[in-house]
Amino acid sequence: MQQIISFLLRNRYLLLFLLLEIVALILVIQNHSYHKSKIVSSSNAIVGNIYTKSSSIKDYFSLTIENQKLAEENAYLRNLLSIKNNSLDSLIQQVNDTIYHQEYNYIVAKVINNNYSNRNNHLTINKGHKHGIYKDMGVILPNGVMGVVKDVSSNFATIISILHEHSKINVGVKNSSHFGTMVWDGRTYEETQLLDFPRRASLKIGDTIITGGKSVLFPEGIPVGIIKDFKLRNNYYESINILLFADLSNVGFVYVVNNINKKEIEKLEQKLNE
Repeated sequence: MQQIISFLLRNRYLLLFLLLEIVALILVIQNHSYHKSKIVSSSNAIVGNIYTKSSSIKDYFSLTIENQKLAEENAYLRNLLSIKNNSLDSLIQQVNDTIYHQEYNYIVAKVINNNYSNRNNHLTINKGHKHGIYKDMGVILPNGVMGVVKDVSSNFATIISILHEHSKINVGVKNSSHFGTMVWDGRTYEETQLLDFPRRASLKIGDTIITGGKSVLFPEGIPVGIIKDFKLRNNYYESINILLFADLSNVGFVYVVNNINKKEIEKLEQKLNE
């Protein structure tokens, strides 16, 4: 203990200088968006590389499971894009949705870190700006919705999971024109909740929930889950629980969605506020 005190006294000026430098750096980052974005991008790259190595080690000990998942997801992507001889080596594929008249690019990415047990959960994927990924792109699974891209570096990106208190996804009931907002109450990763669903809409246990297509992030019609249970109170739905199709605790590959018409739609809608 005496040696520690002696060390601190001998180097008090140096330690004070380092402390002030750290405080100054924090203030610069917090008050300058350019510096903040650079720090976020750099940290994404560093953490992404760590997650990549960790993910590679895990994959080595679970090759059979990963190969099976890869085969299933590759088959789904082939059906989705209606392209023969497609594989996950192809970076970007385009699909023209003739049913809903929407066009999208789907970028395949591998999840190298996944949180699902916290109140606010995030994922990290092994694709970034170099691969055509940008902030606020939707992210889907073969059997559901994963979240929205948050921060992006050259080779990696982080995703706000639907298992997050700020996640709000437009969804609706299959074969119905009614829709609401999917949120998460933080209880279990197997279920989410449906809010703002109109009382006059018919609803029953087992109904399929799909993406509603009322935003530019996700294609309409992606299966999300089924109605597990709900409660009626006076003239409104007090609570609606959705049992998710996807197992969010075991995610291998995701598909980042690029709405080709997103900028045009957003530019047009901005004029409404002028």
